[in-house]
Amino acid sequence: MQHDEREIYKTVDLCDAKGQLNPEAIGFARKPLIVSNLKGNFMRKKKWNYWCVFGEEIMFSATISHLDYATVCFVYFLNYESQRFFEKTVIMPFPRKKIMSNESLETCKFDHPEMKIEFLYKQQSTRISVQIDDFDSEQLSANLEISHPENHESLNVVIPWNRQTFQFTGKHLCLPAAGTVRIGTQQYSFDPVESFAVLDTGRGVWPRESSWNWAMASQRSLGNTIGLNFGGKWTDGTGMTENAFFVNGKMNKIHEDILFLYDNEDYTKPWLISTKFSDDVKLEFTPFFERISKSDIKLVKSEVHQLFGYYNGYVRYEDGKKLRISQLLGSIEDHYAKW
Repeated sequence: MQHDEREIYKTVDLCDAKGQLNPEAIGFARKPLIVSNLKGNFMRKKKWNYWCVFGEEIMFSATISHLDYATVCFVYFLNYESQRFFEKTVIMPFPRKKIMSNESLETCKFDHPEMKIEFLYKQQSTRISVQIDDFDSEQLSANLEISHPENHESLNVVIPWNRQTFQFTGKHLCLPAAGTVRIGTQQYSFDPVESFAVLDTGRGVWPRESSWNWAMASQRSLGNTIGLNFGGKWTDGTGMTENAFFVNGKMNKIHEDILFLYDNEDYTKPWLISTKFSDDVKLEFTPFFERISKSDIKLVKSEVHQLFGYYNGYVRYEDGKKLRISQLLGSIEDHYAKW
């Protein structure tokens, strides 16, 4: 074990009365027990809910994010076989209306002439509704029902850079997804037996510049429902990680940093993912598609290389047994943000 990560069992506030990091919130929990009571820190707070839904034919993603000085929302999809891909982003500077709650799972909405997104949480399910009139010159309509099964564990971690800059991240993996996504005349259906969603929620106060790697997967494989979540760069040196794997809803925490080995001149080459000191994680990720997203406006600059592909290798349980990972569909990314 590299890090002695404290497990949190009771509800705790992320911030103290001054809006600084509450030391009692540093740790990880298997349920969303951290209350993200962000306050103050004007222009530095970040909130987002990112959904990525893996179906049998397509991957569909929708995000609502709020950066204090702008709301940034984007929707994209990928057809695995044809590799048709399209992404649409809408940025609204200095929004007056509050669109995001401090709490990760509570309902959030974005209503704009070019894009309507709603994440409606109720009774252990989230209804994702997206309407876009001009999406690659076609109309997009998505209506998805995401289940949050009872006793299903999630990864909830507070990353402490210092008392003034910190991040709560919640990773909810292997959530069964049902419903449809229609693009023009083509309709894609999601079967909850084989379709799984990933929710990445973030609430925190960030430094002006940041970089990170993120690897994730959610799929049924070899008789189990398996989820992977690994992060790098942004957590290094903090004593906390966002590293874990999930088997049939139960989380296995990895208390080590993860190394990402890849060619940043050609992201489509295979990536290697491993634990820093032990051999508890040894995975190879082979991409079949690269999503590139770049933005450069006055306040926000970012560059994302997100790859979709398959994981092979193994991860190890605490008792030493290996879990084989075979052709597990997921994504991996290299992300730089000046925000």
